[in-house]
Amino acid sequence: MSKPIVAIIGKPNVGKSTFFNYIVGKRISIVEDTPGVTRDRVYAETNWRGKNFTVVDTGGIEPESDDIIVSQMRRQAEIAIEIADVIIFLTDVKQGVTAADKEISLMLKKSKKPIILVCNKVDNISKYQNDIYEFYNLGIGDPIPISATNAQGIGDALDAIYEKLPDSTSNEDDERIKVAVIGKPNVGKSSLINKILGEERNIVSDIAGTTRDAIDSEFENEKGKYVFIDTAGIRRKSKVTESIEKFSVMRSLLAIERADVALMLIDANEGITDQDAKIAGEAHEAGKGVIIVVNKWDEYEKETGTMEKYKKDIYNKLSYLSYAPIIFISAKTGQRIDKLFDMINNVAEQNAKRISTGVLNQVINEAIALVQPPSDKGKRLRIYYGTQVSTKPPTFIIFVNKKELFHFSYERYIVNQIRKEFGLEGTPVRIIAREKLDKEVE
Repeated sequence: MSKPIVAIIGKPNVGKSTFFNYIVGKRISIVEDTPGVTRDRVYAETNWRGKNFTVVDTGGIEPESDDIIVSQMRRQAEIAIEIADVIIFLTDVKQGVTAADKEISLMLKKSKKPIILVCNKVDNISKYQNDIYEFYNLGIGDPIPISATNAQGIGDALDAIYEKLPDSTSNEDDERIKVAVIGKPNVGKSSLINKILGEERNIVSDIAGTTRDAIDSEFENEKGKYVFIDTAGIRRKSKVTESIEKFSVMRSLLAIERADVALMLIDANEGITDQDAKIAGEAHEAGKGVIIVVNKWDEYEKETGTMEKYKKDIYNKLSYLSYAPIIFISAKTGQRIDKLFDMINNVAEQNAKRISTGVLNQVINEAIALVQPPSDKGKRLRIYYGTQVSTKPPTFIIFVNKKELFHFSYERYIVNQIRKEFGLEGTPVRIIAREKLDKEVE
């Protein structure tokens, strides 16, 4: 059984993100004074008095608006209401009860879910006492006064959540493969996740940079259990002018950090750009399993051998990702998306693979017998033995007589021999050379 979900709902700029960040103890939601900054649902797990639950921060509801993003934000909040076990209706004591609050309260009452009314920005109880009473008119029960900025009254709000939470336990965390969907804006990251989930999970719009936050979506099918992390499209640094975008880039990098496997999305029509190379480099550096996903393949002009030629071009431009498998898909039509799961499972498994010291040294010794280690000024490299020290990615320490003799080209040769024997498809392999004197070895 999954953890209970608590959704924070309210009109824009009432302090939902500040409240959310405080109770989950991390700066996950973007906090900015621009109304409508949190455009999508953002998930995080937290715990209060021994109960674990998932908190969802939603985009602010603006009931009467035709603006495309605003109407989609409203739809996001409706989805959050549908999936929530408990709803926090956050209001702003300084604004008082507005028409939007009244309409939201009607939406919430229809949901028949447990609702906790929270009045934010109450920095001084005695000063705002009468203003708080006004919120009884919403017919949702006792308003809980808090100040999210000053962290006042948060414990009372959490106690109210605790009382209304259904009992639930979850041991699923370890089984789930965390998959970050990365790439520059508008390559179809949200469309791919929506296709997989079969619901309007993320805002999809032709406005570049629409998905501003990293969003987690749980998904389960016959292939396994997954958490898909949709990252805000990573933009080129020069374009990151707004502080909002800076947060998003940082969050995308954090999303890569949290993932087991990164799906590197590329637009088939654009081919590999410098920006793609930079993003893919981030996943490689972080030691994550990587699958290169060429999207919009249905739109690409094809002839015999197109796919092979395209693959070759990708590996030429992203030579350090020669270990990453490539799949050609269409998020729009769903072409080959079902094949992604086997690839994700395989790459996650390879990224976490352990190789016994005995077998590893057999492969190293065979490699040395095939190609003699390099020498410099009469001194030859000696490789004594190797051992795996960690996984995610597979990392090996190789003991040698002199580190500087262990040239990059020979290191690459050893890595290739290890890959040839053990597969390790889709994962970086790290080698750390350590010096050991001859007498120490004997």
